[in-house]
Amino acid sequence: MVHLLENSPLTAPLPAVVTELGRLFAEAGHELSLVGGPVRDLFLGRVSPDLDFTTDASPDQTISVVRPWADTFWEIGREFGTIGLRKDSFTIEVTTYRAEAYDPSSRKPMVAFGSNLEEDLLRRDFTINAMALRLPSLELVDPYGGVKDLHAGVLRTPGAPSSSFSDDPLRMMRAARFASQLGVEVAPEVREAMTAMAERITIISAERVRDELTKLINGAQPRRGVDLMVSTGLADHVLPEVPALRLEMDEHHRHKDVYQHSLTVLEQACQLETDDDGAVPAPDFILRFAALMHDVGKPATRKFEPTGAVSFRHHDVVGAKLTAKRMKALRFDNDTIKAVARLVELHMRFYGYGEAGWTDSAVRRYVTDAGPQLERLHRLTRSDVTTRNRRKAERLAFAYDDLETRIAVLTEQEELASIRPDLDGEQIMGLLGIRPGPVVGRAYRFLLEERMEHGPHSREEAEAKLRVWWADQPESAGDRS
Repeated sequence: MVHLLENSPLTAPLPAVVTELGRLFAEAGHELSLVGGPVRDLFLGRVSPDLDFTTDASPDQTISVVRPWADTFWEIGREFGTIGLRKDSFTIEVTTYRAEAYDPSSRKPMVAFGSNLEEDLLRRDFTINAMALRLPSLELVDPYGGVKDLHAGVLRTPGAPSSSFSDDPLRMMRAARFASQLGVEVAPEVREAMTAMAERITIISAERVRDELTKLINGAQPRRGVDLMVSTGLADHVLPEVPALRLEMDEHHRHKDVYQHSLTVLEQACQLETDDDGAVPAPDFILRFAALMHDVGKPATRKFEPTGAVSFRHHDVVGAKLTAKRMKALRFDNDTIKAVARLVELHMRFYGYGEAGWTDSAVRRYVTDAGPQLERLHRLTRSDVTTRNRRKAERLAFAYDDLETRIAVLTEQEELASIRPDLDGEQIMGLLGIRPGPVVGRAYRFLLEERMEHGPHSREEAEAKLRVWWADQPESAGDRS
């Protein structure tokens, strides 16, 4: 590692590949600067594995310089002036100086190459990312006060915020993401522009919005990012189910603020994540997003009862459907959608345990229904307790401790995570003398219910139960051999 000059304000060491690449470009007669997030991260005391550079060289000239040096390179971003490469453990992008803007009716940027570093920095999203290190001299270029803003924890744009967000509306999402990741406050003029221009986010592709949202949720302080999206109106277009949680309070305040409750549940879920060796390593998007979305079914199910109480019957089921629908619109993958929606659907299940003791059968069903989401469900359920009533909170915590203990005991006895009937399909067909078909599935489900209800049986016991069941089936129930 090559360290910067002793009087440098940077606090992290500079990777050797940075100065090596700078020397190669200088020898070829080109300018090169480390730029953007990697420079910001150096001030934060960390080195990013992804390094971004900007240069006056054209893409073809860049390839000529890096071809003999890089482990590999690719040209996927050539039309935007970007050449990607790998060297050792670093992923590197070198982009020709440029300025870009969005057509008001298009999702795709129009790219124009620039002629100097300062012009290139002006087009960047925020001042904390509009800093560069000239190479190989290591001269810091900070024309818009990025170091000062980073130190102050303020997010500003190099130029007018309205121009910046008009050029690329996704920058409004990035502002919310940086609020989450870095804990920065957006400058008043930035917040004002986000509020005025929030609708413009709709020209951005769902995939790009999804990626920023994921980074926001996985940030160090996701509550800040979500709250910024909601307060500026950005969430109305990106995640409208969340601002809808700001239910109008009834005059007697008989129910809690669902929006603030959801943000608190999100915070508490983050605190229950584990280290890399634990059951739910941080950051866990599935747990966090389920925590944020767990009550989104409440606005549609809210009912004022004759007694004056407020109810939200079946908000868990409605919320699971709304969550899945929103995630599909944002182009999340099916596995992630199913996992989050399942957690939302199951987040109320435990409260039946606290009100009345569960049988072993009910515990088995809880584990089986949760499936691979059980550890996340434990954490979501615990996070959902935000009452200020200490006795109530302690009672719920004790009840869930008891449930987890029972799950552990039953799991040790019965391998709950992989509950199956005591006979498989081949054994069912052999015993009943039937061919493959729907009746095998019905027999399988019968045995599974028996297993769930009464625990494991010996093969002889399972066969006896199946024979009794089979004797009660009509002659036409299946294809008999």
